[in-house]
Amino acid sequence: MLEYPKIDPIALQIGPLAIHWYGLMYLAGFALVYLLGRHRIKSGHTTSLNVRDLEDLIFYSVLGVVLGGRLGYVLFYKPGYYLSHPLEVLYLWQGGMSFHGGLIGVILVMLLFARKKGLPFFAISDFIAPLIPLGLGFGRLGNFINGELWGRPTDVPWAMVFPDSGDGLPRHPSQLYELGLEGIVLFALLWWFSSKPRPLGQVSGLFLMGYGTFRFLVEFTREPDNFLGLLAGGLSMGQWLSLPMVALGAIMFSLTAKRSSR
Repeated sequence: MLEYPKIDPIALQIGPLAIHWYGLMYLAGFALVYLLGRHRIKSGHTTSLNVRDLEDLIFYSVLGVVLGGRLGYVLFYKPGYYLSHPLEVLYLWQGGMSFHGGLIGVILVMLLFARKKGLPFFAISDFIAPLIPLGLGFGRLGNFINGELWGRPTDVPWAMVFPDSGDGLPRHPSQLYELGLEGIVLFALLWWFSSKPRPLGQVSGLFLMGYGTFRFLVEFTREPDNFLGLLAGGLSMGQWLSLPMVALGAIMFSLTAKRSSR
């Protein structure tokens, strides 16, 4: 069993102002998206967007992630509670964000941006998709530093005891599994796949398939939310939300592959 590194979630304290590692991970993730996006633009991976467009996309995507992630958590995970406590929807400092809700928020941002620029939606999403995984990886690293979203009890040699779990049981470091699969592996796959011209929409389809599949698999090692538990079929909410991603991504990938082979 490995020892969980006890890291203070507050990176810097200046009087009453506390800067948390989790927030810094989000900033690092968006900064990396910007740097990778600039590289792709300068390398000629898109002729439709310039650096100013990238900056605008990132700015509005931050809003999409925060608003969509929060509303997704409210609607997918605790609709009954927030229906009874509507003002607490605004209490972002209490935590509670959903990746799937954040994804919907970013998709809406890209739809509006594509309409404004007069571009096909998939010209935007195919450019953005390879930039996302490493940003997600930073978010999962933030979860690990916070000691939250830990895994299920296990006896694997790399298990860890997360202090906030309250039971002293060794558990999967599922945050690191997600960092590895949804972050590093998915980034490498999409970066390689998008390095050559692909049919419009195919890179986006691969992102949906890849993330949905990796998230579905990691959820078998992640402790379900205690207020939900496992749902129908013994699957978690995260798995049920990931299945439509895999299906939609597979359909998109298949249709674009058929069009390109004609």
